[in-house]
Amino acid sequence: MMTKRTAIAIGIALAFCGSATAAEDGKSQRVEELEARIAKLEEQLRAVTSMAQQANEVARKADTTASAAKAASEVPAPLTKGAAETASSFEFHGYARSGTVSNSDMFTVKGVGPYITPAGNLGGAVGRLGLETDTYAEAKMLKNFRSEDGSWATFGFMLADGVNSNNDWTGGENGINVRWAYAEMGNLPTFKGTALENATIWAGKRFDKKNFDIHFFDSDFVFLSGTGAGVYDAQVTPDWKTNVSVYGRDFLNEDDEGIKSYVFTMNNYVGNWQFMLNGMHAKNNDVNGSDRATSGLHGLFAYHAPSFYGFADGFSKTGVLAGRGLGAEVKRLGAVGNLLEDAQALRVMSFGVTDLAPNWKVSPALMAEVSKDRFNKGDEYKWASANLRFTNAINKNFAMQYEGSFQYMDLDSTFTQAKGNFYKLTVSPTFKLDTGGGFFARPELRLFATWMGWDKDLNGFTYDGGANEGFGSTKFTGDSKWLVGAQMEVWF
Repeated sequence: MMTKRTAIAIGIALAFCGSATAAEDGKSQRVEELEARIAKLEEQLRAVTSMAQQANEVARKADTTASAAKAASEVPAPLTKGAAETASSFEFHGYARSGTVSNSDMFTVKGVGPYITPAGNLGGAVGRLGLETDTYAEAKMLKNFRSEDGSWATFGFMLADGVNSNNDWTGGENGINVRWAYAEMGNLPTFKGTALENATIWAGKRFDKKNFDIHFFDSDFVFLSGTGAGVYDAQVTPDWKTNVSVYGRDFLNEDDEGIKSYVFTMNNYVGNWQFMLNGMHAKNNDVNGSDRATSGLHGLFAYHAPSFYGFADGFSKTGVLAGRGLGAEVKRLGAVGNLLEDAQALRVMSFGVTDLAPNWKVSPALMAEVSKDRFNKGDEYKWASANLRFTNAINKNFAMQYEGSFQYMDLDSTFTQAKGNFYKLTVSPTFKLDTGGGFFARPELRLFATWMGWDKDLNGFTYDGGANEGFGSTKFTGDSKWLVGAQMEVWF
C-alpha cells in the first residue's frame, strides 16, 4: 500500500514531469524516471527526519548538562587530598567565662569568686555559681602529625587571658600569656614489644595530662604544670598504667624570683583506683637562714567510680591528699615557696553527679583540710566546704539552677584567729541549646541572684599581721550581702 509520503512524492514528481497525456510509447520510460525520483525523495526525507531527531537529542542533553552544572555550582568543591589532610590535622578547643556582678547598692563588684572567704588562700573554695566576676578565656590549638607506619605526634599551644574588668579594652590590666607550648609522640615502632608500646612521650610547657577537677568549686584535685618532660600511660602490668614526669617551675611568691622548684611525679592507675606520689625540691629556698622548706613529699589516693557512689547511675570521684614541706600545698604542686620545712596538710574531697528525677540532676561536692606549721611555726588551719547544686530542665532551652554552699573555718595564723561559718544561696535561670545534653553541656547563659552571709568573727582575719579590709579578699563589711548578675560559660 502506498504511503501518504509516497503519494506526496508522486504528486510532486507529476508536477515536474509535465502532462499525463503523453504518448504511450514514452510512458514506460517516464515511469522508471518517476520511480527513481520517488526513491531519491524518500531517502532525502529519511535524512531530514534523522537530523531532526539528532537535534532533539542534542537539546535534551544540553538541558541535562545545564541542570547538572547549576546543581554542582551550589555544592562546595571537594577538598584536594592534601587540603583534607591539613584540615583534619588541626584541632581548636577552648574554655571561657565572662560575667558581671553588682551588689545590693548597685556597685560593680570585683574580686569575688569561689575563693572569697578567709580560707580561700588555703584552697578553701565555696560553690562558684553566682560569685564569679572575671573574664577568663583559654584558646587551645593542636596540630597533629601522622606517619604511614602509624606513629603520630601533636604540638599543643594555648593562650589564656584573665581580667577583672568590665571594659572592652584591658591591655593594661590583663594577664595574657602562653600556658602551653609542648610536643608529644606515640605509637612509635621503636617501642613495639615494650612497656612503652602504647605510651606517649612529651616535652615542653604544659598542664599535666591527668589533672582533674571539681567543677563546682573551680578546684582541681591536684594541679600540676610547668616545663619539663615525661612519659604517659606506660603499661607496667595488664591492669596498671603509670605516668612518670619531671616539671620545673618558679614559685608564685613575688619575693622568690630566681628560685626554681622541681616536681618529680609518678601517677598510677589500676582499674578505677589512682595513687600518685610526688617529690619536690627547691635549692636555696631557705636562703638567709629562713625556715622555708627546700623539699617536700606529696601523695594522692583516689577512686573514680563509674556510678554515683554505687547507689545510682552517674559518676563520682573521691580522694585523699597529704603533704609535708613543699608538699603541704596539696593542690598546686610545687607552686608555693613560703611553706615551712615542718608544714603538714591533709585534705579529703569528693563529688558526684546523678539524676534525681526526670528533668532533675543533682551534684553534691565536699572538700575539707587540716594543716599546721604552714607559714608560721604553731599556726593551724581547719576548714570544710560542702556544696549542693540542682538543675531542673524546664524545656529544651531553659533550666533553673539552684546552689547552696556552706563553709566552716577555724583559722589561727598566730597573728589573728577566726572561727565561724559562711553560707551562700544562688538561684540562676539558665539558657542552653539543649538541656537534654547533660549536666556539663555548654554553652550556658545565666542570670543569677546570690545571697551570702558569714559570721562577723571572720572579718579582718590576716595571715601575716597586715591590714585586711572587710571579709576575705573583698572590702565587704557586716555579715551578709546580696549579689545579682549575668554570666556566660562555654567549653568545647
